[in-house]
Amino acid sequence: MTRVLSYLQAVGEALRQEMQHDPSVVVFGEDNIGGTGCDGRLGNAWGPTQGLHEHFPDRVFDTPITEAAFVGAAVGAAATGLRPVADLLFVDFAGVCFDQILNQAAKLRYMTAGKARVPLVLRAMYGAGMRRGAQHSQVLYPIFAHVPGLKVVLPATPADAKGLMAAAIRDDDPVIFFEHKMLYFSHGEVPEPPYVVPLGQARIARPGRDCTIVALGRMVAEAEKAADVLAAEGIECEVVDPRTISPLDIETIYDSVRRTGHLVVADEATPRCGVAGDIAALVAEHAFHALRGPVRTVTAPHAPVPFTPALEDAYTPGADQIVTAVRATIPAFAGQERAS
Repeated sequence: MTRVLSYLQAVGEALRQEMQHDPSVVVFGEDNIGGTGCDGRLGNAWGPTQGLHEHFPDRVFDTPITEAAFVGAAVGAAATGLRPVADLLFVDFAGVCFDQILNQAAKLRYMTAGKARVPLVLRAMYGAGMRRGAQHSQVLYPIFAHVPGLKVVLPATPADAKGLMAAAIRDDDPVIFFEHKMLYFSHGEVPEPPYVVPLGQARIARPGRDCTIVALGRMVAEAEKAADVLAAEGIECEVVDPRTISPLDIETIYDSVRRTGHLVVADEATPRCGVAGDIAALVAEHAFHALRGPVRTVTAPHAPVPFTPALEDAYTPGADQIVTAVRATIPAFAGQERAS
């Protein structure tokens, strides 16, 4: 049975079902209950953990605003038999606890020759669009994808948010689970029974034959809008959603580029040392002879996120920029290739 749920509801349902499935799953961090006196009614800033404390009073709790302490506690809990889901709220706060993530969670299994496991999920909101300013709107998943030992997940739909959360909780390695704030109130069909979407398995969000658009997180919806515009011009784009960037299902991207001959990568992160550039470089190195035009990337500028609404809107990439990039990589499209 499927129902229409919001992205937020899908995350919450995954947490509840995984806690029912496995008594070692615990949820903690800032405002998971909602603060003193809320009795679980709030359930985080937007409510994905609403009601969890009522059903699992011994396994859901709030922590002080001390990211270094509760992320460190989560690493220790994971290494000693629990499966913690720690809520960092805004990913921008990761700087306070980066040592715990970089040097402890990511390294323990390697440094113990596999004897220690760290089945930890760190939930983190990211992205621009809600007028939160430069310190609450960043897209920092490239930093975590750079670190060996971490898995990095970017759900783009409610159905994937539920399935990928279940997979992340069941995984024996630390997973950073990125949730875009602007996707929280998007809706889609979500199966009711528990299910898992495997980590490291991309999906073809839209099939096409003329240009591959690899889109990350929120950019998947923008790429689909761009594909609708381009289809009216006779350009059929294939939209690839990697779902996870570590591990990255690069073979699906290669296969798509070999079919289409063109590539555009859309990513809300800043461009330097980012995932868009990484994917472009991998395709240029390993699938160069499939390309029939230049690879284009669509990203935010290399600047902090502005607070002013007009500037923030201009800062954030979207469908218009993706359309322009596709047109630029297929400059002589249309009659000539069609005729041949």
